[in-house]
Amino acid sequence: MQTLQPLVPVITTPNGSLAHPAHFLLVGIPGLGPNTHFWLALPLCFMYAVATLGNLAIVLIIRVERRLHEPMYLFLAMLSTIDLVLSSVTMPKMASLFLTGIQEIEFNICLTQMFLIHALSAMESAVLLAMAFDRFVAICYPLRHASVLTGPTVAKIGLASLARGFVFFFPLPFLLKRLSYCRTHTVTHSFCLHQDIMKLSCTDTKVNVVYGLFIILSVMGVDSLFIGFSYILILRAVLELSTRGAALKAFNTCISHLCAVLVFYVPLIGLSVVHRLGGPTSLVHVVMANIYLLLPPVVNPIVYGAKTKEIRSRVFRIFSQDGR
Repeated sequence: MQTLQPLVPVITTPNGSLAHPAHFLLVGIPGLGPNTHFWLALPLCFMYAVATLGNLAIVLIIRVERRLHEPMYLFLAMLSTIDLVLSSVTMPKMASLFLTGIQEIEFNICLTQMFLIHALSAMESAVLLAMAFDRFVAICYPLRHASVLTGPTVAKIGLASLARGFVFFFPLPFLLKRLSYCRTHTVTHSFCLHQDIMKLSCTDTKVNVVYGLFIILSVMGVDSLFIGFSYILILRAVLELSTRGAALKAFNTCISHLCAVLVFYVPLIGLSVVHRLGGPTSLVHVVMANIYLLLPPVVNPIVYGAKTKEIRSRVFRIFSQDGR
């Protein structure tokens, strides 16, 4: 954003052994001037409006329509709630950065944003896995679907997703606080990520690297493997159906979820790969991170609204009533 970076005050811990900056400096998109950033804030605000209204509409429709109180829609409500919070954690600060050019973000606020981004992403991954399991049972064992995914079971899966995201990523802010930051204090994204903050430290980050890799593999890595395995079994079951029409109808119920999975995991895998390759943060890193965090909250309500007949008809009914 700015060519000359201001000096950042450094706060030392009581024992004087660690140096923490009073705030970090967010860059935005490297190589773009203030005028370009200002105009980029307009589509960003539009995306935030779409994400907020779209996800809120899905949650309210599922809440009001009792016939939508089924596992598939309850998981969708969880996904939309997570996307609603995730977009609110990232987009307003990013829009403020683009509009005003104010780069500073207070140290503890940056760590809080970092924790919420990673924890919410883990929760979204868990919900996507639960939705894959729901489609697997519905297609492969349709007669057992109602008995397997009962209301209490869906609630327990939701709580487990919430707890796992919190427990696995809660240590991250404390692991970052044990580091000393005596190099540049410029975060090379428009928001705070663990890998980005960790690179600013001038002390040993081996624990952060190992734990970060562990949680990525044990959370997102395991989830993606189980989702892939679920779709292998779903595809096999669909191909065994007697008629082409039945096969297409069965697989059509998975299209929205497949889109959500691809929108979430493809940028995540790309971002993980470019970070693990090391080297200075480039425009590719920044673009991949922006796609990973900004796209799912915007795309998911559009895809599910367009592909889900019950939600689409409810939205049309609301607008037709308003038009009278």
